[in-house]
Amino acid sequence: MSAFWLSLAMIFLAELGDKTQLVALTLATRYNAKVVLWGIFWSTLAVHVVSAGLGWVMGGLLPTDWIRFTAGIAFIGFGFWTLRGDCLEEDENGACRRSASPFWLVFVTFFLAELGDKTMLSTVTLGATHSFVPVWIGSTIGMVLSDGLAIWVGKLLGARLPERAIQIGAAVVFFGFGIFSAAEGGVKLPAFAWGIGAVLVAALGYLFLKSAQRDANRCSPDGESDQDVA
Repeated sequence: MSAFWLSLAMIFLAELGDKTQLVALTLATRYNAKVVLWGIFWSTLAVHVVSAGLGWVMGGLLPTDWIRFTAGIAFIGFGFWTLRGDCLEEDENGACRRSASPFWLVFVTFFLAELGDKTMLSTVTLGATHSFVPVWIGSTIGMVLSDGLAIWVGKLLGARLPERAIQIGAAVVFFGFGIFSAAEGGVKLPAFAWGIGAVLVAALGYLFLKSAQRDANRCSPDGESDQDVA
């Protein structure tokens, strides 16, 4: 039982002020708090079963530089996605339809954010020296509790800020963490890794922002397209 409480306390404290806690705050300003917390819970449960298991089996053999670099590129992609907005699908009339639930966005965001993060590495370390199940459950609960605090703050901010400001702020957070994570992980990587990363960033920016104006024209509060309004 000591491994459970040690894991809970360590991950709770490690998560305070961490990038994933700030991402939780940012997402909570835009989406339903219960959906964000639920997405965080399942994502954390998934990534910590991997990290605790790897720590238990492999110890310190993870390629953390590549993991951090890849996660950074993914975060930049989420930044472009945030700027594009949530109007992602079209109905049979060509009108833009907002996505029904951000659950998978939250799930994937947190899964990628945790790859190579200090809370994941802490879980790997704990898993290498303690029993697997208590470390897995304790670290998951510790992270959810810590991010729950961020969600509460995010809901308070979201009620006081305009939607466009929240959207731009969220994109800035994603870009900032993406650049930091890619730079931190890519310091020791070969030049070709940076070349691939640059191509991926350019492609993500093109794909997500190319259709931003089209979606802005089609999306309206009542879901009508420009042709319908005319």
